[in-house]
Amino acid sequence: MIAIQVLAMLTMLIDHIGLLWFPENVVWRIIGRLALPFYALAIVLGYYRTSNLDRYLKRVAWIALLSQLPYQFAFYRLEVNTVGTLFVCLLLLRLLDKWNGKPLLQVLLCLSLAGLLEFMPFSYGAYAALLVLIYRYAQNQSFVVFHFSLEVVSIFIKEWFIQPFSIFATILMVYVPDFMRSLETIKVPRFVWRSFYPLHLTLIAIIYYATSSESFKEIFRKLSFS
Repeated sequence: MIAIQVLAMLTMLIDHIGLLWFPENVVWRIIGRLALPFYALAIVLGYYRTSNLDRYLKRVAWIALLSQLPYQFAFYRLEVNTVGTLFVCLLLLRLLDKWNGKPLLQVLLCLSLAGLLEFMPFSYGAYAALLVLIYRYAQNQSFVVFHFSLEVVSIFIKEWFIQPFSIFATILMVYVPDFMRSLETIKVPRFVWRSFYPLHLTLIAIIYYATSSESFKEIFRKLSFS
């Protein structure tokens, strides 16, 4: 779990830095595509390992709420942020287990929440929910096959030509377990994992607006020529 958390935070930070400051360099965005699979698997693992699901749901909801304004200010997007999307995915897992043995209700639930994620809109939309369901219901060795199928669909329906690089996160988790285990020696306090998303969005939004302002540029020019 620690390895997944570290890689999720690192790849997301790289993605957001690239999006704001180096949009012409696609490498940053390619690395950033790995973030969502790491976060999606962390949500699934957290769902099973938490000792109090209601408290876990509230915590994810609060993170999503605290992140919404920084997310919109940083990226100029009128959509629910990614943690908000993962919160809906977490609710989906809970309801699917609650309605276990009722396949018709489960199918209707999946379709309803997929529609909600697509049309509200939420970051990543139904794509994120499908990824979470893959990690929840598929066997480890078939993660890559299902993830690959999802990426093929995303290319044809959403025309996401960079997102398929996210499959390397799944490949890493399935086929390079030794590397993942080596990261488990890193100690990450819980508050870092829980506060990272809203805190890093707030910081990069502040820095981006500061460095983009004409007053800041004028000060920088004066310092450069002094």
